[in-house]
Amino acid sequence: MTLARARPLHFGVRPIMLHHISIGVRDLALSSAFYDAALGALGFRRVFDGKNSIGYGRIHGEDLLLLNRNLEAAPPGPGFHLAFAAPTRESVDAFHAAALRVGGKDNGNPGTRQKYGPNYYAAFLIDPDGHRIEAVLNAPAAV
Repeated sequence: MTLARARPLHFGVRPIMLHHISIGVRDLALSSAFYDAALGALGFRRVFDGKNSIGYGRIHGEDLLLLNRNLEAAPPGPGFHLAFAAPTRESVDAFHAAALRVGGKDNGNPGTRQKYGPNYYAAFLIDPDGHRIEAVLNAPAAV
């Protein structure tokens, strides 16, 4: 049996495992302002805008992260977080600063995390609904 594929199997050199992630948010306007700022710093943008959902990605209509309005939304339990790929260390810094300006809560300043490896550069935040998110680049610093 052959499966039809509307999306390519690879973006760059890494195989794709997930099509998209959906998270529930109580206040779509507040959460979208947060994610516009945070993800915009990483090169992502709104690619879908609906009455009760907003999608983020790089290509119009192909959301990778979907915010769904739900008045009973709650973050997953301890140990769960979403890590977003960052193109540069500067974009990790910008992600953190931009999200703090629109109501994000600091959960770890930008910096190298030696316990994850010598090149693991990340910043951690908590969004308006309590979801834990990270921006990360695991590559040597540019010289």
